[in-house]
Amino acid sequence: MAANGAFGRVLVGVKRVIDYAVKVRVKPDKSGVETVNVKHSLNPFCEIAVEEAVRMKEAGLATEVVAVCVGPKKAQENIRSALAMGADRGIHIETDEEVAPLNVARILAEVAKAEEPSMFILGKQAIDDDSNQTGQLLGGFLGWPQGTMASKIEPVSDTAVHVTREIDGGLETLELSLPAVVTADLRLNKPRFAALPNIMKAKRKKIDAKTPADFGVDMASSLQTLEVNEPPVREAGIMVGSVDELVEKLKGDGLI
Repeated sequence: MAANGAFGRVLVGVKRVIDYAVKVRVKPDKSGVETVNVKHSLNPFCEIAVEEAVRMKEAGLATEVVAVCVGPKKAQENIRSALAMGADRGIHIETDEEVAPLNVARILAEVAKAEEPSMFILGKQAIDDDSNQTGQLLGGFLGWPQGTMASKIEPVSDTAVHVTREIDGGLETLELSLPAVVTADLRLNKPRFAALPNIMKAKRKKIDAKTPADFGVDMASSLQTLEVNEPPVREAGIMVGSVDELVEKLKGDGLI
């Protein structure tokens, strides 16, 4: 394996989501969740993807890390977060529409064709819709091998990586020829905190402004949200005085 820049360019998908610490509220008309005056941040799984790409560059395996985001104008803040973590530049495909994973994957595929990366790393899912679809769709559109839910990425040559992924029965290790698509799971790494000097440097890094039309992607969605509801309120529990009483209660409720 080459000692310097073996993988070339690495693209990383990043997404703007409601901050994980915010209690999500459903709109009164049940058309969606409230986003006005609500704190947003970089999707946690995307942070893991950015961290992995930056580590690759620090290890001399990548020559450039590019953060790519499809979202509203304010999503530039989240691209800057990725730049502060160590990404070299950003690409912002601006749209105010709610974008389904299918269309996001179509756009990212066109970006990949233009940028010609050795690897495209994404978070395995976004915490707002939990779709877990974009990475798989992207790999399909590009015809690239993919390793989803990766807990470890290990280079084995200039043209291949081993990806360890978590499955129901344990762990599975795949060998992927490059270029490839990888989606990051929680155990892949622990993202760094951006230091103040890096935050300041990120303000001077380049973000290319694009639109879906620049890539010839029709943003019409085949999905329609009919109604959004709060989860049902949990019923209050009851106290029992003994194990025998607990067993009788469970039997009476048909639970055992």
